[in-house]
Amino acid sequence: MAAEQLRDGPDGPPAAARGKPTADLLIHSAAELVTAAGASARPKVGAALADIGIIQDGAVAAAGGRIIAVGTTAAVRAAVGVDARTTVIDAAGKTVMPGFVDPHTHLVYAGSREFELGLRLAGRTYLDILAEGGGILHTVAATRRASLAELVASARRRLDVMLAHGTTTVEAKSGYGLDTETELRQLRAVRQLAAEHPVRLVPTFLGAHAVPVQDRDEPERFVARVIDEMIPAVAAEGLAEFCDVFCEQGVFTVEQSRRILEAGKAAGLRPKLHADEIVSFGGAELAAEVGAVSADHLVYASEEGIRRMAETGVVAVLLPATTLFLMGQRYAPARRMIEAGVPVALATDCNPGSSPTESMQLVVALACLCLRMTPAEAIAAATINAAHAIGRAHEVGSLEVGKRADIIVLDAPNHQFIPYKVGINLVERVIIDGRVVLVRSVAG
Repeated sequence: MAAEQLRDGPDGPPAAARGKPTADLLIHSAAELVTAAGASARPKVGAALADIGIIQDGAVAAAGGRIIAVGTTAAVRAAVGVDARTTVIDAAGKTVMPGFVDPHTHLVYAGSREFELGLRLAGRTYLDILAEGGGILHTVAATRRASLAELVASARRRLDVMLAHGTTTVEAKSGYGLDTETELRQLRAVRQLAAEHPVRLVPTFLGAHAVPVQDRDEPERFVARVIDEMIPAVAAEGLAEFCDVFCEQGVFTVEQSRRILEAGKAAGLRPKLHADEIVSFGGAELAAEVGAVSADHLVYASEEGIRRMAETGVVAVLLPATTLFLMGQRYAPARRMIEAGVPVALATDCNPGSSPTESMQLVVALACLCLRMTPAEAIAAATINAAHAIGRAHEVGSLEVGKRADIIVLDAPNHQFIPYKVGINLVERVIIDGRVVLVRSVAG
């Protein structure tokens, strides 16, 4: 697929003179244009999740980084003009859609934990490994030793892979410091990357990711440090938008999680939760109680928790790659959530121990294969609903006039190819703010 440089006909007046806006970017003739439109005010739920706004022979135009026209190729060409500065992309035979939004990642960390796979194959559980100083605590030790420059460099490599797989907006958590200095350093790394990298970054404070070894016998001491020291320091520098907590058996109780999230809210940080991943623990109910933007994992969410999330509009961010990598036998009850009216989103949970993947395309495939979601539902969950899970649906997640022109072009004749070609990167072009930031050669 080649990008062309076109202009209005030499004998015709400029587009502006005819009352048409001139596009900086025009993508036309897409076999399928997936808009995911119509859910910027609130997420897609129930049957609406499968409505991804497909336009055949579709086109999208942008100017100044914003979308100015969406529709059929004929309609968009009639609505906008092009000139010598316009980038025009012929997407014949391709699928064009919003860039993926990844609303749950642990982007910034040091070290790796590939050795844990052998432990799990030998029958050790996630909590077994954590209790022996592995898991999160192994990464904490490496991250504390890493400089800001080292954290930025390693996270940049992960961001590059995410971009190459079509992700254009990423939530990035701290949580591998478990002390104020390192938590701040992780979030400063996110801030630096946000200034340098084309992918949009949304920062989340996750100081309550685990209890440090020195506080194991007195976890309340660490909870107090999170509330009295870490949250104020994060807020003072404006380093995060959200406050997250790992509400789980053996980690933080519901009562401790409530206090941490309420302290975050008082400091201007919107609440999120890691909830009900390993056992049914009341995390979904707590998310509804505190007005969380999202509750994530939810493999063991209770019926009451699902009901209350539906009532309050808490987004369920499901992480099937984590369950797969941990060799779990049970996945989050996506179908039950959709039927109950819970807004469902998807994310990679990119992290060094339980989900070392950067590919939202893989997550979409796993949502179909393991969560029994349809391809259309999975795509909506990975774009517009994922944007809602991080408070960005007014800007990204769908192709609609006025939104950021964050667009991907896939070497696929329709959206169903994403889960069908599992493990294959179909991305051919990535556009952020109306600018082509990545072009890949895709084998035929």
